[in-house]
Amino acid sequence: MSGEFEASVEVDRPVEEVFAYLADGRNDPEFSPRVLEITKTPDGPTAVGTVFRSTVKDAGMKTSREFRITRLDAPRTIRWSEQSKNLITAEGGYDLEPLPDGRTRVRIFNVLEGHGLGRILLGPAVRAARKDAPGFGLRIKAAVERS
Repeated sequence: MSGEFEASVEVDRPVEEVFAYLADGRNDPEFSPRVLEITKTPDGPTAVGTVFRSTVKDAGMKTSREFRITRLDAPRTIRWSEQSKNLITAEGGYDLEPLPDGRTRVRIFNVLEGHGLGRILLGPAVRAARKDAPGFGLRIKAAVERS
């Protein structure tokens, strides 16, 4: 059982800058308050196979997350897949489209999947994610434009 959410936002930065910012998952805490800490392995530029490990807080519970970059086509496409074994896991990505005047349209999406008891929690989690999706997009916009 799975559910998807997505958001789109226009960022007042060139596509190459937006791609570089979003490809470095260590920036996630700047726009995702649920991410408490995050690390990257290996050091160096993000590439297919790069792993980001984070501690997040959802619904009052802290969990460890591990995401692997599965596709990286600069400066347009970023994809990831969650490797951790949590009640709800995610796969998703960013699609970036250059716009006139050095702006970029960013589409973010995630497919959430429930496992075990997570199947029961999936509906409320997807509803909450869909409700927050426009705000999430705006937080990405603000973070990228500040960087």
